[in-house]
Amino acid sequence: MTVKPDATVSEADRECVRRQLGRPPRGLHAIAARDAAGEPTVVQTWPRLEDGTPFPTLYYLTSPQLVSHASTLEAEGVMREMQARLATDEELAAQYRRAHESYLAERDALEPLGTEVSAGGMPGRVKCLHVHVAHALAKGPGVNPFGDEAVELIAERWPEHRSLLNR
Repeated sequence: MTVKPDATVSEADRECVRRQLGRPPRGLHAIAARDAAGEPTVVQTWPRLEDGTPFPTLYYLTSPQLVSHASTLEAEGVMREMQARLATDEELAAQYRRAHESYLAERDALEPLGTEVSAGGMPGRVKCLHVHVAHALAKGPGVNPFGDEAVELIAERWPEHRSLLNR
């Protein structure tokens, strides 16, 4: 399922994201994914913040439970395992590069930053599961292999939060 971000951000959405983050959202462009109850779980940000600062993270995870789960997976070494596989699996590396290229193309369609930096360490490293989970939830399965894996791990480990994944 490919999800098209909802560029209409209501005041209720802004307030929900503010509550989730504990601060006002910066560079908010669209709601990129919602949970089964309709609350935002991922936002899409503008490539530049309001003050002009480049912000290459196009998709930002806002759901506190999902942020916590991604942090737990990171602390358990899941990224190191993914990084090791990236170095030895050519097909996985090619899929990851395609995710990176897709990410850049989508971000640059909003506003070109003139950089090959995307997010989460793509395409050569696995650096931030939060970004990969956000990307996978925003775009749907089959785009970001490590995001898909992390989403599946979350669904398996914390089945009570599957409704947040809305897949």
